[in-house]
Amino acid sequence: MTTQVDIPGYVAGSWVIDTVHSEVSFQARHLGVAKVRGTFDEFEGTITTGVDPLESTVRAVIRTSSVCTKNKLRDTNIAAPEFLDVERFPTMTFTSTGVRIDGDDFLVDGDLTIRDVTKPVTLSMELNGFATTPDGKPLAGFSATTSINRHEFGVAGGPTAVVVGDIVKIILEIEAHHRN
Repeated sequence: MTTQVDIPGYVAGSWVIDTVHSEVSFQARHLGVAKVRGTFDEFEGTITTGVDPLESTVRAVIRTSSVCTKNKLRDTNIAAPEFLDVERFPTMTFTSTGVRIDGDDFLVDGDLTIRDVTKPVTLSMELNGFATTPDGKPLAGFSATTSINRHEFGVAGGPTAVVVGDIVKIILEIEAHHRN
């Protein structure tokens, strides 16, 4: 069974994530009562939109030492060996393995690697659309979320782990520029 996907303004091709207009963020529970948020400020990635949108791919690399929660002590704890261990594991990666339709949204399946542990995850993705910059270059926008259990990736946390929830929500706001 073939599924026809019609996306207004769709442009097939190769795209580069614009890190100035994109955000890689996360949130986790603190002591079970509040949500603590943070970002990774250094990342890069490429997206290939296929002629058939369901044949599209994405690959992203996130620098773990760029974690920012607006609290230096917390950032230091997250960077420490008990959590991300940024000295031994300077990057996290995501490589897509497939794209599926889910109502008006898409599901992007892929492999997420944190601390050299690779697990399959599914991003719930909203295609925000395609547009043209004032100087005539194509751009695209995407929003995506997923949740992971940090323990499955070896992010145990040591003694301070009791204050951090096990589930971490990942939130992506991505703008990408077409490679010409």
